Amino acid sequence: MKLRFKSAQSGISFIGLLFVVGVLACVGVLGAQAFPTVLEYQAVLKAVKKASAGNTVAEVKSIYYKAAQIDDITSVKDKDLDISKDGDKVVVKFAYTKEIHMFGPAYLLLKYAGSS
Repeated sequence: MKLRFKSAQSGISFIGLLFVVGVLACVGVLGAQAFPTVLEYQAVLKAVKKASAGNTVAEVKSIYYKAAQIDDITSVKDKDLDISKDGDKVVVKFAYTKEIHMFGPAYLLLKYAGSS
């Protein structure tokens, strides 16, 4: 009976493990910075849907302003809303961008848009 020994090892090296952990850490940091912007987008969308219940432009802006005060929305002001009518329904649209500084001159640009 012949015994065979593995001549080559299998698996990830320590340097490879450090590289994978470093990449995952960078992605985690960017994700942690982007997550609050997603939460704010959800709050803006909820406030816009609530504001679309108004009948006039002033009423829609007032409802949105109050909801924005409660949810601490700073990205979209009531004057930034695009308010129009589609038949008998009020449609409120918005769009904005967020920049997240990564390192040096590099930024991550997130574009958000939505409507009621």
